[in-house]
Amino acid sequence: MTPLPEDLSARISEDDRDAAVQRLQEAYAEEHLSHEEMDELLNQVLTAKTHSELVAALASLPELLEEGAGTTSTIAVQGGRIKRRGAWRVPRVLKVASAYGRVHLDLSRAVIEHPVIDIELQLGTGRAKITVPRDATVDVEELHTGWKDTRYKVQRRSRPDGPTIRISGTMGFGRLKIRHARR
Repeated sequence: MTPLPEDLSARISEDDRDAAVQRLQEAYAEEHLSHEEMDELLNQVLTAKTHSELVAALASLPELLEEGAGTTSTIAVQGGRIKRRGAWRVPRVLKVASAYGRVHLDLSRAVIEHPVIDIELQLGTGRAKITVPRDATVDVEELHTGWKDTRYKVQRRSRPDGPTIRISGTMGFGRLKIRHARR
């Protein structure tokens, strides 16, 4: 599992807290948490001040959640924005579909439990931005763009222990910009 940020003593943002609350709500809705467990974990998340406290609250989720972590998740909208950032759990395969609108996936603080992550984009118009962890390796060979090329500068100092992010699919009109997190 890749830790959230490298500095776990850093203060969390409201986006990080919101993403953690959303994760707890999903676990409760899937009946992986009792009402009492939900209350306890929600209190931990709402009172957390640092990333290490937030990671501890999310790590205490029942083991049953890890079965679903290897499955495929789909995020689809007809129009509008798709945005994921902060402390969110990245599935093994993530499908993102949008007829028109913007997509922003920030994996820099996400919980990545798999050595290889597949992101399949099916975008009509609009641009997409993906921020990957600093030590990630990115593969865009299977991505087909219709109008503009993908903007991605391979990082010079890549460590072999980071996750591999494979991006595939099709983009009509728009540009994909990929960047490595600075920290």
